[in-house]
Amino acid sequence: MNTLPTLSAMEITTDRLRLRKAHDTDIDGLIELQTDPQVRAHLGGPRPRNVVEQYFDANGISAITSKPGTYVIADKETNRFIGTLVLDRRSADLPGHVTQEGTELELTYLLRCGSWGAGLAFEAATAMLRAAAGELPDQPVLVVTQTANERSLKLAARLGFQRMGTFEAHGAEQTLAVADLHSFKA
Repeated sequence: MNTLPTLSAMEITTDRLRLRKAHDTDIDGLIELQTDPQVRAHLGGPRPRNVVEQYFDANGISAITSKPGTYVIADKETNRFIGTLVLDRRSADLPGHVTQEGTELELTYLLRCGSWGAGLAFEAATAMLRAAAGELPDQPVLVVTQTANERSLKLAARLGFQRMGTFEAHGAEQTLAVADLHSFKA
């Protein structure tokens, strides 16, 4: 079991967003993220809807965001589900690390297609990384994405992540980018 710390905040707010734990009303959005061909284009493709529904039936909605550092991105005014944002430890047995031990913090994000291009992922990730920088010791934070995912690479660069290299995984070239956590201190 992973005992290294990650972000413990239960909720983080920005001008437009609320990063919070999942509610039952988020189910349609959570299923959409896993079954949408556009959202999953660089993540191995869409998952079958029945498999995703079975997962939620067996584990519940809260299973998605029960871990520290895992959030739903919601509209601050309407509480409408926009996507998910995670700051967790990258497993040492996966490729793509900048330390010998592995288990660096890794930032991952998924947004509904209708929310793309409005700066919401940048706003959410910036708020999360600032909160983490105020709570955790300085350390590397990783972004790993398919090299073909230009939108994700642009977001990582806009956030200040530097490309460190590429590697093969999941049948595609992946790009590894890194930033120092404390570079996000407000």
